[in-house]
Amino acid sequence: MFIREILSQKNFALSFEVFPPVREGNLESLYGTIKDLKALSPDFISVTYGAGGSTRDKTIEISSRVKNEFKLEVTAHLTCVQSTREDIAKTLDEFRKENIENILALRGDPPKGKDKFVRPAGGFGYANELVEFIGSKNGFCIGVAGYPEGHPEAPSREADLVNLKRKVDAGADFIITQLFFANDVFYKFRDRADRLGISKPVIPGVFLLQNYGQMVKISELCGATIPSKLAEKIYKVKDQPGEVEKYGTDHAFRQAEDLVKNGVRGLHLYTMNRSEPAIQVVQWLNLKR
Repeated sequence: MFIREILSQKNFALSFEVFPPVREGNLESLYGTIKDLKALSPDFISVTYGAGGSTRDKTIEISSRVKNEFKLEVTAHLTCVQSTREDIAKTLDEFRKENIENILALRGDPPKGKDKFVRPAGGFGYANELVEFIGSKNGFCIGVAGYPEGHPEAPSREADLVNLKRKVDAGADFIITQLFFANDVFYKFRDRADRLGISKPVIPGVFLLQNYGQMVKISELCGATIPSKLAEKIYKVKDQPGEVEKYGTDHAFRQAEDLVKNGVRGLHLYTMNRSEPAIQVVQWLNLKR
């Protein structure tokens, strides 16, 4: 089922993101996580795509199993990195064969060891180009990423929103945001997007912080602002993973609770391939869907 249809039929959609594990032996553990998440009746599961297409085959395999074995709707990530138009067309054909009809179209991060993204020969340099290409193939529902605090490479938040509008105008059906830790950032982003004429559903992404290293890495990679009170709490217990997870889960719940009260179209939880924190947050929310 197309995610745009889910969003048109429901006032609220619940979704989770997982990623192909680096180690082969962790794949069954991931499927155990997905089985646990299925009990929460999500509207879809999102499966990421590694830098440089490094997990391309695993993305297809996992997405196929989510859709065809677990009987959950899935959106598979697809990037422009190190791929020609022909490469992307072949990947779309593989998605189609596996009954995968929802794609999250992303430019993608630079490959490992590279400082900046370079348009591949015969490929795409921007996500809006990828969106348009996927749309030309018919039969897919297309999502794109939104950045409440602006993409790290964007000259300003306003310029980044203009780029989001390009992606929507190219044929995007829905928007999932990059993670953020302060809801005011999202509300301002949503308001600015609305004023710019971006009318597609915007689903906020909430991260389930589980260790101190994640907090540091996230802040460095995507520029997400860590509220000072949360940063102080996490730093004090940085060597106690259980305590860090407790604070992270509590913060995610408070974020999610406030977002729901303020009329968001859904919640997209970044699980980091662990079900327990996500289950806790959803149970605390006691969602009536």
